[in-house]
Amino acid sequence: MSAMTVPNLAIGSDHHLMPVLGFGTAASPPPEPLLLKQTVLDAIKLGYRHFDTSPRYLTEEPLGEALAEAVSLGLVGSRSELFVTSKLWCADAHGGLVVPAIQRSLKNLKLDYLDLYLIHWPVSSKPGKYKFPIEEDDFLPMDYEAVWSEMEECKRLGLAKCIGVSNFSCKKLQHILSIATIPPSVNQVEMSPVWQQRKLKELCKSKGIVLTAYSVLGSRGAFWGTPKIMESDVLKEIADAKGKTVAQVSMRWAYQEGVSMVVKSFTKERLEENLKIFDWSLTEEEMHRISTEIAQCRIVGGEVYISKKGPIKSLEEMWDGEI
Repeated sequence: MSAMTVPNLAIGSDHHLMPVLGFGTAASPPPEPLLLKQTVLDAIKLGYRHFDTSPRYLTEEPLGEALAEAVSLGLVGSRSELFVTSKLWCADAHGGLVVPAIQRSLKNLKLDYLDLYLIHWPVSSKPGKYKFPIEEDDFLPMDYEAVWSEMEECKRLGLAKCIGVSNFSCKKLQHILSIATIPPSVNQVEMSPVWQQRKLKELCKSKGIVLTAYSVLGSRGAFWGTPKIMESDVLKEIADAKGKTVAQVSMRWAYQEGVSMVVKSFTKERLEENLKIFDWSLTEEEMHRISTEIAQCRIVGGEVYISKKGPIKSLEEMWDGEI
């Protein structure tokens, strides 16, 4: 199969191009490094150009090796053809630690710059403690002003082409917008036919922020899809009528909603299947059915970032009522 071309979305004030479909590297337990490296090379041969990682996933180093190999093998013409996202972990979400954190990620990835750098969660934890899950005594209030100002510094220094956030509610995103000199380009959040994020999507659209969907197949942890998506009668009926899979219908829905998405798979067949969402479309009626007939339910609550001893004590506080 020849490499497929994935459409781009322009992000940020300088309209940096981000492929709408990204390859995610989060898995529990983390993927074996050689498997990840081979899968990334396979993905690049198929047409993937957008790769998403984080220090939390323990995948920066093998991803970096794979990307370097892809360039040296001529699978891509140069680094500039790749779009790489990494994230600021909670223990580094403090004044004075953000620039060193991105420099560490760049070293792990063997890169001079990231295309996108995100605050991973709206949560800070004790500096220097990288154990996960975070211990309940180790959560600290995030100093949004200090952290965002240093995210902006990452962009000014050329370490990141674009900056953004992840897992931010409307309220927390509006707080960042109120203090930002450089507004976030992206908010990466859980979004799927069973959790459509309508309020957040409208806010982001009005502010020129691109939403990136993770768990677009309803996945949680190591599982590829939960019953909520894969057993949805509405999605099954549409998939059967189209001759597509439920996963493809979910991804096509996200694409037609105007968002980008990060999906993970470590099998070549699924990687290929995920790319086959761009040469057909859902009708207005099918989009309407998905938006009105599917019960809504947040799957990723972020419970591990909530602590009775920390600043965020409940799901209500984490999502500011968007649950």
